[in-house]
Amino acid sequence: MHIIHANLARGFRGGERQTVLLIQALANKPGVAYQTLVCRPDSPLRAELAQTPGVRFVSASHQLAGHRRARRATLVHAHEARAVHWAWLHHKLYQTPYLITRRVDTPIKQKRSNRAFYRNAYRCVALSRVIAAKVQPFTPHPVAQIPSAFTPLAPDPDVAKAFRARYPGRFLVGHAGALIDRHKGQRVLLDAARRLRHTQPDMRFVFFGRGEDEIALKEESADMDNVIWAGFKPNIGDYLPALDAFAFPSRNEGLGSVLLDVMRAGVPVVASKVGGIPDIVRDGETGLLFTPGDDEALASNLTRLRDPALRQSLTRNAHMRLSIYSPEAMANAYLALYRPLAQSRTV
Repeated sequence: MHIIHANLARGFRGGERQTVLLIQALANKPGVAYQTLVCRPDSPLRAELAQTPGVRFVSASHQLAGHRRARRATLVHAHEARAVHWAWLHHKLYQTPYLITRRVDTPIKQKRSNRAFYRNAYRCVALSRVIAAKVQPFTPHPVAQIPSAFTPLAPDPDVAKAFRARYPGRFLVGHAGALIDRHKGQRVLLDAARRLRHTQPDMRFVFFGRGEDEIALKEESADMDNVIWAGFKPNIGDYLPALDAFAFPSRNEGLGSVLLDVMRAGVPVVASKVGGIPDIVRDGETGLLFTPGDDEALASNLTRLRDPALRQSLTRNAHMRLSIYSPEAMANAYLALYRPLAQSRTV
């Protein structure tokens, strides 16, 4: 079986991390002879997968590039929006079936091209129930639901220990994500931090990440001594165990795969009830949920997490469910969709 993965993203965010995890997990599967990744020449995916056996790279800076070098395969797997266009065109050129993974919960635009892309796909996959409901009207086939996976790396305990030592006696509330408020809702967390500034004087709010709103957010919080801007950390998993709680106030979210890494680190979660987040966070069982944009509810839930018994209960329950979000489980679910094509096509 030869799988072409297409991801033409410029940067490296959650979708790119999931692309890496899937390719790495598939590399160890019998029946997968080799994999091709179609990506930009400067894509961070190349470095992430440089040591993964059986993977070759094809450069494509746009949707029209790379098709001749990629050639025929069992299947093209499109991992993001530009890759969907690439996969459709490759299908037209070489009759190669393609599969689409939809990671965002925003509605698909009612354009003729989008209708063609999804209608002609072999199968469509959604990360969550909310996304699946939005994709289903565009495809004649049932939409499969395959969630993201946690990152299976062991954190470096020295990193968390050193970070924690900077803030002795503080209750650390963390947040990690691109600093784009219209998506990740950092202003909601800042408003909650203002509410708790005097009632929870030992609470500190640590923001990891960078993005287009970084300068504005820092200026808006310049007078707040309980806010820490920690910057972007490529090894964010090393820092998560240093936290007492994790806040995720997204305004829209396909699934929120970072929450899986947080749960794996044993940190209790407070997240907005939006998109696919409720698929991961069961309110009162594996985390706490609040209405998107409600900074008062977020502040209240963070105060509740001062209770050690509640934190222990949430993290224990969350950890018990993590097996269904492993890279192995994700790879097996995708293989179940790939295999019928491998049995019917000679590559």
